[in-house]
Amino acid sequence: MPPAPAPSSPSAPEPGLRALDWLNFFIANLQTGFGPFIAVYLTGDKWTQGEIGVALSVNAAVTMLAQVPAGGFVDWLPQKRLAAAIGLCAVAISAVLLALFPAKLPVLLAQALHGFSTCILVPAVAAITLNRVGRQAFAERLGRNARFAAIGSAVGAAMMGAAGTYLSSDAVFWLAAVLTLPALLAVQAMPPRNPSEDQALAAATEPPERQRGTLLVLLDRRLLAFALCIVLFQFANAAMLPLAGTEVTRMAGSGANLIIAACLVVPQAVVALFSPGVGRAAERIGRRRVLLLGFLALPARGLLFATVASPPLIVAAQVLDGVGGAVVGVLVPLVAADVTRGTGRFNLCMGVIGLAVGVGATLSTTVAGELATQYGSSVAFLALAVAGMLAVVTVLVGMPETRPTPPPSVTARPSPDA
Repeated sequence: MPPAPAPSSPSAPEPGLRALDWLNFFIANLQTGFGPFIAVYLTGDKWTQGEIGVALSVNAAVTMLAQVPAGGFVDWLPQKRLAAAIGLCAVAISAVLLALFPAKLPVLLAQALHGFSTCILVPAVAAITLNRVGRQAFAERLGRNARFAAIGSAVGAAMMGAAGTYLSSDAVFWLAAVLTLPALLAVQAMPPRNPSEDQALAAATEPPERQRGTLLVLLDRRLLAFALCIVLFQFANAAMLPLAGTEVTRMAGSGANLIIAACLVVPQAVVALFSPGVGRAAERIGRRRVLLLGFLALPARGLLFATVASPPLIVAAQVLDGVGGAVVGVLVPLVAADVTRGTGRFNLCMGVIGLAVGVGATLSTTVAGELATQYGSSVAFLALAVAGMLAVVTVLVGMPETRPTPPPSVTARPSPDA
C-alpha cells in the first residue's frame, strides 16, 4: 500500500491546489445559470409556477435517485479527475439544450442531465480535495473550496444577470456552456499526487483489514441523523429563491435578471467571507454547534420573504442565505469524512447525503410551487419557514457530534508532580 499523502497547507502554493481553487471557482460559476435564472427564463416563456416547479423537481428527483450510484461510481473510478470531467461535459450539454429548446420535453431532459452531473461533480471534487490535503487539513481546505466557489457564483451571477438583461434570456445558458471549458482546463492542470488517486485516498483512511462494511456505514446513527437534518434544511431552502425569482419577475419585468443576480451575489459574498472561518470553527467547537448556527438563519429568511415585497429588501434578506450556505457547504463533506473515517467509503457517504439533499429539494419545489399557485407566495414562504424551524429542532434533539476525539497518544498527560 502506498503511503498516505502528507497533509498540505490549504493555502500552499502547490500547483495542484491552485488548480483546485480554479476548479471550484469555475464549477460554481457555470452552475449559477441553473438556479433562479431558470425560473426567470421559463416565466418569460409563459410557464406557470406549477410547471416551473415540476421542471425544477425533475432535476431534484434525478439528483436524488442518482446520488448513491454516482458516489459508488466515483469510489470505483481510479481517476477522480476523470469523474469531474464527465460531470462538466454533462453540464455543457444540459445548458445547450436549455438555450436551444425551451419546450417541455427538452427542458425536462436538460434538468435530468444537470441533476446527473451534480451527482458526479460534488463527490469527485470532495474526493480530490481529501486526496490532496489529507484529513488534518481537510476542514480548513473545505472552507477555502467554499470561498472560491462563492466567488465563482458571485461572478457568474453578475455575468449571467448582465447577459440575460442586455442580450437575451437564453444567453445565460450559452454562457454556462462556454464556462465549462476553463473548468475542464483546471481539471487537466491538476496532476495526481500519486500514481493512483484511488489508492492514495484509501491510504489516507485505514488499512483494508480495519475498514468497516458498507452496511455499517449506512446504518451509522450519525449519518442517519445528519441526513434527516439535511432533508429538512433542503425542504425549507430549495424553493425559496426560485419562488422569490418568480415574484421579482412579475414586479420588475425586464430588470428581473439583474435583481436575481444581486440575490445570488449577496449570499455568495457572505459565503466567501465566512467559509474558511466555518471550517476552523468546526474543528474548534464541533460540527453540531456550527450546524445549529447555520440552520437558524433559514426560518428567519422564510419569514422575511413572506412579509416583504420590495426587491431591495428581498436582496438584503439573502445575507441569511449566505450564512446557511457557508455552514452547509463546509459541513456536508466534513461530516461525511468524520462518519467514514476508517471505512474507505467516503464517496458513498457523500452520495447518501446527496440523496437527502435531493429528497428535500424535490419536496420543496413541488410543494412550494403548488402552495404558491393555490394560496399565494406568502403562504408558501411561511410553510418553508416552519420547515426551517423543524430542521433547527432536529439538530438540537437528534444530531450527535461527529468531530473525532484526539487519540490517546496525543491526549494531555498529568505531570509527575500532579
